[in-house]
Amino acid sequence: MTKVYVVRHAIAEERDPDRWPDDAGRPLTKDGEERFRAAARGLRTLVPSVDVVLSSPYVRAWRTAEILHEEAGWPAPSRAAELEAWRAPKDAIPLVRGDSVALVGHEPMLSRVLSLLLAGDDDTVHTELKKGGVVHVEHGVLRWYATPKLLRGLSLR
Repeated sequence: MTKVYVVRHAIAEERDPDRWPDDAGRPLTKDGEERFRAAARGLRTLVPSVDVVLSSPYVRAWRTAEILHEEAGWPAPSRAAELEAWRAPKDAIPLVRGDSVALVGHEPMLSRVLSLLLAGDDDTVHTELKKGGVVHVEHGVLRWYATPKLLRGLSLR
């Protein structure tokens, strides 16, 4: 099975229908971007490369994926509508192919994708990914979960 790295988007602006009538356009905060840059540098020490980075096209997820490219040296992201916030978790499973793939998206959908990968259904395993957190699953086994704080600490080494 593919090595899967599930990445929740970094800290985004608060929902505000006046500023972002379409929530898909809501961006990362300046602080969220800066913190995730450090986290991505720390992630590079754990995972120097992946084969492909697939991202929700929502602005906050896409920018998170771009930062993975810029700071971790991972491949430039490709858009994957299957990772949009409203999609069913099972829609993302066909994306898991090849040797290693990073999926960048949203909660609670990503936690449900993790449940599918680990237990075969989307409601058995309950997780809560922090914004900017990364989970590694391989052969149906949870290998590790790195909070953004832990990843930022690795970037200081």
